[in-house]
Amino acid sequence: MKFETSDLVTLDYSDEGTGQPVVFLTGFGGSKEIWHQQKKLLLQRGLRVVRLDFRNQGLSQHVNWGLRISRLAADVHELCVLLKLTDFILVGNSMGGATIYAYLSLFGPVNVHKIVIVDQPPKMINESDWQFGFKNLTWQNFKDRLKQPLGPSTFKHIDDDTFALVKKVTESYLFDSKLDYPLLLNHAVQDWRDVIKRMSIPMLLVVGQQSPYFDYHFSDEIQKMNGTIKTAMVEKSGHIVMAEQSEKFNQLLWQFIGN
Repeated sequence: MKFETSDLVTLDYSDEGTGQPVVFLTGFGGSKEIWHQQKKLLLQRGLRVVRLDFRNQGLSQHVNWGLRISRLAADVHELCVLLKLTDFILVGNSMGGATIYAYLSLFGPVNVHKIVIVDQPPKMINESDWQFGFKNLTWQNFKDRLKQPLGPSTFKHIDDDTFALVKKVTESYLFDSKLDYPLLLNHAVQDWRDVIKRMSIPMLLVVGQQSPYFDYHFSDEIQKMNGTIKTAMVEKSGHIVMAEQSEKFNQLLWQFIGN
């Protein structure tokens, strides 16, 4: 399915099932197929599943404008309005999680029932009051460091069915990291700690114990900021928890959103 944003970009999305809507958002360079196992679970449980490919990712149009997290959040909002979603759940991995923070900052919690963030801290750059950013990223090196490959994101192979679907998309629709470099820079400089501290809706944070990108102990810092936030650490998993340990992740997801 396709829709056109207010800044004239054609984005690809899927909308399946009925019931309470769950909107899935993937990370930098990813495609909506990464949520395959979660889609299967929630459709079986009678929910509506919406998955979006961000601009320049998956089957969506490649452009050189709107490459900032706030614009991605606006795209999500416009899709939710188009589909007339209410009482929906937002689930985001990596940059998709940052987009959820931006969504709440820009549009507030109206119509949002719950949120699930997968292995994304509120701040990417390390400094004196935050040592849980992306690898060794600092204000001094981030522009040059992010021009380089980010490195492997997983600890173990993602499940075979999801891998096949993702591979099919990545081979047919190549991701251009150079084109999306401004988006990665914008993602890196954000600080969503104020959003977390003011969070008023139920939130679950899932982290991978062996994430190559982030020290999973950042989840402890999140709970210090807001004691109402639930956290879970998944063993033998890297950054893409929902596809590396899909069975365990789905248990956590359903336990949180099924109640």
